[in-house]
Amino acid sequence: MALYLIGDVQGCDEALARLLDDIAFSPSRDHLVLLGDLVNRGPDSLGVLRRVQRLDGAAQTVLGNHDLHLLGVSQGARRLGRNDTLTDILTAPDREALLDWLRGQPMALHRRLGDSDLLMVHAGVLPQWTLSDTLALAAELESVLRGPAWSGFLQEMYGNEPARWDDALKGTARLRVIVNALTRLRFCSAEGEMEFETKDGSAAAPEGYMPWFDVPGRRSANVTVACGHWSTLGWVSRPDLISTDTGCVWGGCLSAVRLGATAHARERIQVRCRQAQKPV
Repeated sequence: MALYLIGDVQGCDEALARLLDDIAFSPSRDHLVLLGDLVNRGPDSLGVLRRVQRLDGAAQTVLGNHDLHLLGVSQGARRLGRNDTLTDILTAPDREALLDWLRGQPMALHRRLGDSDLLMVHAGVLPQWTLSDTLALAAELESVLRGPAWSGFLQEMYGNEPARWDDALKGTARLRVIVNALTRLRFCSAEGEMEFETKDGSAAAPEGYMPWFDVPGRRSANVTVACGHWSTLGWVSRPDLISTDTGCVWGGCLSAVRLGATAHARERIQVRCRQAQKPV
Protein backbone atom coordinates (compact mmCIF):
# COMPACT_ATOMS: atom_id res chain seq x y z
CA MET A 1 0.00 0.00 0.00
CA ALA A 2 1.28 3.46 -0.90
CA LEU A 3 0.59 6.57 1.16
CA TYR A 4 0.16 9.76 -0.85
CA LEU A 5 -0.07 13.34 0.38
CA ILE A 6 -1.54 16.04 -1.86
CA GLY A 7 -1.31 19.78 -1.27
CA ASP A 8 -3.95 22.48 -1.60
CA VAL A 9 -6.41 21.59 -4.38
CA GLN A 10 -8.60 24.70 -3.91
CA GLY A 11 -11.33 23.72 -6.32
CA CYS A 12 -9.06 22.55 -9.16
CA ASP A 13 -10.83 19.26 -9.77
CA GLU A 14 -9.48 18.75 -13.27
CA ALA A 15 -5.89 18.89 -11.96
CA LEU A 16 -6.74 16.54 -9.08
CA ALA A 17 -8.22 14.01 -11.53
CA ARG A 18 -5.09 14.09 -13.68
CA LEU A 19 -2.79 13.80 -10.67
CA LEU A 20 -4.66 10.76 -9.36
CA ASP A 21 -4.37 9.21 -12.82
CA ASP A 22 -0.64 9.97 -12.97
CA ILE A 23 0.03 8.26 -9.65
CA ALA A 24 -2.27 5.37 -10.63
CA PHE A 25 -4.10 5.79 -7.35
CA SER A 26 -6.05 2.67 -6.36
CA PRO A 27 -8.66 3.03 -3.57
CA SER A 28 -8.39 -0.68 -2.85
CA ARG A 29 -4.62 -0.53 -2.46
CA ASP A 30 -3.49 3.00 -1.58
CA HIS A 31 -4.30 5.70 0.94
CA LEU A 32 -4.54 9.43 0.25
CA VAL A 33 -4.31 12.36 2.66
CA LEU A 34 -5.13 15.81 1.35
CA LEU A 35 -3.50 18.56 3.38
CA GLY A 36 -6.46 20.94 3.56
CA ASP A 37 -8.08 23.63 1.42
CA LEU A 38 -9.99 21.32 -0.86
CA VAL A 39 -12.19 24.24 -1.87
CA ASN A 40 -12.35 27.90 -2.88
CA ARG A 41 -10.72 30.15 -5.48
CA GLY A 42 -10.69 27.43 -8.13
CA PRO A 43 -13.47 26.66 -10.63
CA ASP A 44 -14.93 23.38 -9.33
CA SER A 45 -14.98 23.09 -5.56
CA LEU A 46 -18.11 20.96 -5.73
CA GLY A 47 -16.38 18.47 -8.01
CA VAL A 48 -13.43 18.20 -5.62
CA LEU A 49 -15.62 17.53 -2.59
CA ARG A 50 -17.65 14.90 -4.40
CA ARG A 51 -14.54 13.20 -5.79
CA VAL A 52 -12.81 12.95 -2.42
CA GLN A 53 -16.00 11.91 -0.62
CA ARG A 54 -16.49 9.08 -3.14
CA LEU A 55 -13.07 7.70 -2.21
CA ASP A 56 -14.58 6.93 1.20
CA GLY A 57 -12.08 5.16 3.49
CA ALA A 58 -9.26 5.42 0.95
CA ALA A 59 -8.93 9.18 1.44
CA GLN A 60 -8.94 11.72 4.25
CA THR A 61 -8.38 15.42 4.38
CA VAL A 62 -7.23 17.60 7.22
CA LEU A 63 -9.25 20.79 7.35
CA GLY A 64 -7.78 24.05 6.06
CA ASN A 65 -8.82 27.66 6.46
CA HIS A 66 -10.84 27.66 3.23
CA ASP A 67 -12.65 24.49 4.26
CA LEU A 68 -13.59 26.07 7.58
CA HIS A 69 -14.60 29.23 5.74
CA LEU A 70 -17.03 27.19 3.65
CA LEU A 71 -18.57 25.84 6.86
CA GLY A 72 -18.71 29.37 8.29
CA VAL A 73 -20.44 30.79 5.21
CA SER A 74 -22.90 27.89 5.21
CA GLN A 75 -23.98 28.86 8.74
CA GLY A 76 -24.17 32.60 8.12
CA ALA A 77 -21.04 33.39 10.12
CA ARG A 78 -19.56 35.16 7.08
CA ARG A 79 -20.81 36.35 3.72
CA LEU A 80 -19.29 35.11 0.51
CA GLY A 81 -16.31 37.22 -0.44
CA ARG A 82 -15.74 38.72 -3.88
CA ASN A 83 -13.18 36.02 -4.74
CA ASP A 84 -14.93 33.06 -3.13
CA THR A 85 -16.02 30.25 -5.46
CA LEU A 86 -18.26 28.31 -3.09
CA THR A 87 -21.72 28.93 -4.55
CA ASP A 88 -21.81 25.62 -6.39
CA ILE A 89 -21.51 23.77 -3.08
CA LEU A 90 -23.92 26.01 -1.19
CA THR A 91 -26.64 25.49 -3.83
CA ALA A 92 -26.00 21.78 -4.52
CA PRO A 93 -28.75 19.26 -3.82
CA ASP A 94 -26.29 17.24 -1.72
CA ARG A 95 -25.06 20.34 0.16
CA GLU A 96 -25.91 19.05 3.65
CA ALA A 97 -24.31 15.66 3.08
CA LEU A 98 -21.13 17.31 1.80
CA LEU A 99 -20.96 19.80 4.68
CA ASP A 100 -21.55 17.04 7.25
CA TRP A 101 -18.80 14.96 5.65
CA LEU A 102 -16.42 17.94 5.67
CA ARG A 103 -16.93 18.87 9.31
CA GLY A 104 -16.30 15.25 10.23
CA GLN A 105 -12.77 15.40 8.83
CA PRO A 106 -9.78 15.75 11.20
CA MET A 107 -7.74 18.85 12.00
CA ALA A 108 -4.54 16.79 12.29
CA LEU A 109 -3.43 13.25 11.51
CA HIS A 110 -0.54 11.14 12.75
CA ARG A 111 1.05 8.17 11.04
CA ARG A 112 3.99 6.10 12.25
CA LEU A 113 6.27 5.20 9.32
CA GLY A 114 9.08 2.88 10.27
CA ASP A 115 11.00 4.57 13.07
CA SER A 116 9.68 8.07 12.28
CA ASP A 117 6.54 10.06 13.07
CA LEU A 118 4.57 11.91 10.42
CA LEU A 119 2.23 14.71 11.57
CA MET A 120 -0.15 16.08 8.94
CA VAL A 121 -1.76 19.50 9.34
CA HIS A 122 -2.85 22.25 6.98
CA ALA A 123 -0.67 25.16 8.10
CA GLY A 124 1.64 24.65 11.04
CA VAL A 125 2.37 23.81 14.65
CA LEU A 126 3.12 26.30 17.41
CA PRO A 127 6.62 25.94 18.90
CA GLN A 128 5.26 25.10 22.37
CA TRP A 129 3.35 22.05 21.08
CA THR A 130 4.64 18.51 20.98
CA LEU A 131 3.19 15.87 18.69
CA SER A 132 0.88 14.66 21.45
CA ASP A 133 -0.13 18.24 22.32
CA THR A 134 -1.04 18.95 18.71
CA LEU A 135 -3.16 15.83 18.36
CA ALA A 136 -4.95 16.47 21.65
CA LEU A 137 -5.72 20.10 20.79
CA ALA A 138 -6.86 19.13 17.31
CA ALA A 139 -9.20 16.60 18.91
CA GLU A 140 -10.72 19.34 21.11
CA LEU A 141 -11.60 21.33 18.02
CA GLU A 142 -12.82 18.27 16.12
CA SER A 143 -15.25 17.43 18.92
CA VAL A 144 -16.81 20.89 18.66
CA LEU A 145 -17.08 20.80 14.87
CA ARG A 146 -18.74 17.38 15.00
CA GLY A 147 -21.03 18.23 17.90
CA PRO A 148 -24.33 20.09 18.30
CA ALA A 149 -22.63 23.44 19.06
CA TRP A 150 -20.69 23.58 15.79
CA SER A 151 -22.76 26.30 14.16
CA GLY A 152 -22.50 28.54 17.21
CA PHE A 153 -18.73 28.11 17.36
CA LEU A 154 -18.38 29.18 13.73
CA GLN A 155 -19.97 32.53 14.61
CA GLU A 156 -17.01 33.14 16.95
CA MET A 157 -14.24 31.46 14.96
CA TYR A 158 -12.95 34.44 12.96
CA GLY A 159 -10.30 36.76 14.40
CA ASN A 160 -6.58 37.06 15.15
CA GLU A 161 -6.73 37.19 18.94
CA PRO A 162 -5.40 35.69 21.08
CA ALA A 163 -2.23 35.57 18.99
CA ARG A 164 -0.31 33.34 21.37
CA TRP A 165 -0.96 30.01 23.06
CA ASP A 166 -1.49 29.76 26.80
CA ASP A 167 -2.43 26.50 28.52
CA ALA A 168 -4.87 28.48 30.67
CA LEU A 169 -6.98 29.59 27.69
CA LYS A 170 -10.56 28.39 27.73
CA GLY A 171 -13.66 28.47 25.55
CA THR A 172 -13.72 30.31 22.24
CA ALA A 173 -10.34 31.98 22.83
CA ARG A 174 -8.68 28.58 23.23
CA LEU A 175 -10.37 27.14 20.15
CA ARG A 176 -9.51 30.18 18.04
CA VAL A 177 -5.80 29.82 18.77
CA ILE A 178 -5.99 26.14 17.80
CA VAL A 179 -7.82 27.01 14.56
CA ASN A 180 -5.38 29.77 13.65
CA ALA A 181 -2.27 27.70 14.34
CA LEU A 182 -3.43 24.63 12.46
CA THR A 183 -4.97 26.45 9.46
CA ARG A 184 -3.38 29.92 9.14
CA LEU A 185 0.10 29.90 10.65
CA ARG A 186 3.11 31.01 8.61
CA PHE A 187 5.25 33.24 10.81
CA CYS A 188 5.55 33.45 14.59
CA SER A 189 7.95 34.79 17.18
CA ALA A 190 10.31 32.64 19.23
CA GLU A 191 7.66 32.77 21.97
CA GLY A 192 4.95 31.55 19.58
CA GLU A 193 3.12 34.81 18.90
CA MET A 194 1.49 34.43 15.49
CA GLU A 195 1.66 37.00 12.67
CA PHE A 196 -1.07 36.83 10.03
CA GLU A 197 -0.49 39.75 7.66
CA THR A 198 2.58 38.52 5.75
CA LYS A 199 1.87 36.01 2.99
CA ASP A 200 5.14 36.14 1.07
CA GLY A 201 7.87 33.50 1.23
CA SER A 202 9.99 32.59 4.21
CA ALA A 203 12.59 35.29 3.46
CA ALA A 204 9.93 37.99 4.01
CA ALA A 205 9.59 37.38 7.75
CA PRO A 206 8.70 40.61 9.60
CA GLU A 207 11.12 41.82 12.25
CA GLY A 208 10.88 39.65 15.33
CA TYR A 209 9.21 36.78 13.49
CA MET A 210 10.35 33.68 11.61
CA PRO A 211 8.78 30.73 9.79
CA TRP A 212 7.11 28.54 12.40
CA PHE A 213 9.26 25.55 11.43
CA ASP A 214 12.52 27.50 12.06
CA VAL A 215 11.79 28.52 15.65
CA PRO A 216 14.75 27.36 17.81
CA GLY A 217 13.74 24.67 20.25
CA ARG A 218 10.44 23.90 18.52
CA ARG A 219 8.99 20.96 20.46
CA SER A 220 7.82 19.12 17.32
CA ALA A 221 11.24 19.21 15.66
CA ASN A 222 11.67 15.45 16.19
CA VAL A 223 8.63 14.83 13.97
CA THR A 224 8.20 15.23 10.21
CA VAL A 225 5.40 17.76 9.75
CA ALA A 226 3.61 17.68 6.39
CA CYS A 227 1.60 20.78 5.54
CA GLY A 228 0.23 22.94 2.76
CA HIS A 229 -1.23 26.47 2.99
CA TRP A 230 1.86 28.48 2.01
CA SER A 231 2.01 28.73 -1.78
CA THR A 232 4.74 31.39 -1.75
CA LEU A 233 6.91 29.01 0.27
CA GLY A 234 6.31 26.24 -2.23
CA TRP A 235 7.85 22.80 -2.19
CA VAL A 236 10.18 22.11 0.73
CA SER A 237 11.51 18.68 1.65
CA ARG A 238 13.74 18.35 4.67
CA PRO A 239 13.87 15.81 7.54
CA ASP A 240 11.40 17.72 9.72
CA LEU A 241 9.18 19.29 7.04
CA ILE A 242 7.28 18.49 3.85
CA SER A 243 5.65 21.60 2.37
CA THR A 244 3.30 20.71 -0.47
CA ASP A 245 1.38 23.83 -1.58
CA THR A 246 2.88 24.58 -4.99
CA GLY A 247 0.24 27.12 -6.01
CA CYS A 248 -1.94 25.09 -8.33
CA VAL A 249 -4.82 27.57 -8.27
CA TRP A 250 -2.42 30.48 -8.99
CA GLY A 251 -0.87 28.93 -12.08
CA GLY A 252 1.57 26.55 -10.44
CA CYS A 253 1.37 22.79 -9.97
CA LEU A 254 -0.66 20.40 -7.90
CA SER A 255 1.81 18.19 -6.03
CA ALA A 256 1.60 14.71 -4.57
CA VAL A 257 4.19 13.04 -2.37
CA ARG A 258 4.52 9.26 -2.30
CA LEU A 259 5.94 8.18 1.05
CA GLY A 260 7.92 5.02 1.51
CA ALA A 261 8.71 2.91 4.54
CA THR A 262 9.73 6.01 6.50
CA ALA A 263 8.72 9.67 6.41
CA HIS A 264 12.12 10.43 4.87
CA ALA A 265 11.59 8.26 1.77
CA ARG A 266 9.74 10.56 -0.62
CA GLU A 267 8.87 10.91 -4.27
CA ARG A 268 7.18 14.01 -5.67
CA ILE A 269 4.72 13.86 -8.57
CA GLN A 270 3.24 17.06 -10.08
CA VAL A 271 0.76 18.20 -12.70
CA ARG A 272 0.41 21.71 -14.05
CA CYS A 273 -2.94 23.37 -13.37
CA ARG A 274 -4.90 24.29 -16.53
CA GLN A 275 -7.53 26.35 -14.69
CA ALA A 276 -5.38 28.86 -12.84
CA GLN A 277 -6.89 31.96 -11.25
CA LYS A 278 -5.21 35.35 -11.04
CA PRO A 279 -3.63 36.13 -7.64
CA VAL A 280 -5.63 38.58 -5.54
